[in-house]
Amino acid sequence: MFSGIVEALGSVAELREEPPGCTLVVREPKIAAETAVADSICINGCCLTVVAADAETMAFQAGPETLKRTNLGDLNVGSPVNLERALKVSDRLGGHFVSGHIDGTGQLIERTDQGDWSEFWFAVAPALARQMAPKASIAVDGVSLTIVESEPERFSVALIPYTLAITTLGPMKLGDRVNLETDILAKYVERLIESRQWT
Repeated sequence: MFSGIVEALGSVAELREEPPGCTLVVREPKIAAETAVADSICINGCCLTVVAADAETMAFQAGPETLKRTNLGDLNVGSPVNLERALKVSDRLGGHFVSGHIDGTGQLIERTDQGDWSEFWFAVAPALARQMAPKASIAVDGVSLTIVESEPERFSVALIPYTLAITTLGPMKLGDRVNLETDILAKYVERLIESRQWT
């Protein structure tokens, strides 16, 4: 379990094709030095298991389902990635509960910059939009954000200068894909409503 508060910006050091998946090696010395094999790390919002680590890098294996459902398959050597280690039971929860299980991807379709502040609009599938509401939480590439407006095929978020400076969201361009995880409570509510039609 994660909080959506990005700890560090890492970079892809190596991509090794291992069909049908791949091994992703991420460089971030501060986190790598305190990481052990089998730890869970959230990479752009996607929970992956550390399979190897040294003083500067961590390696992860991403299978075909992960590569299909997320933007991890779009990464190249040198690509920046948002990193967050799993929560400890005693940690403060600064964002919201994030499982690291990606529900789908969105695409940046509009960006309005006002000085150091920005408003982003993302296009999403209606199935995801059903789990969104204004003032609800959303994890965008692992960053805990509050939805400003929510429509049947898109939603908006407001980004403060700090978030733009320390995450992958700052340099994002129109057309870029992001990983999305909707609020866990919305998923349960939707499932309860669907289950009424089972009998």
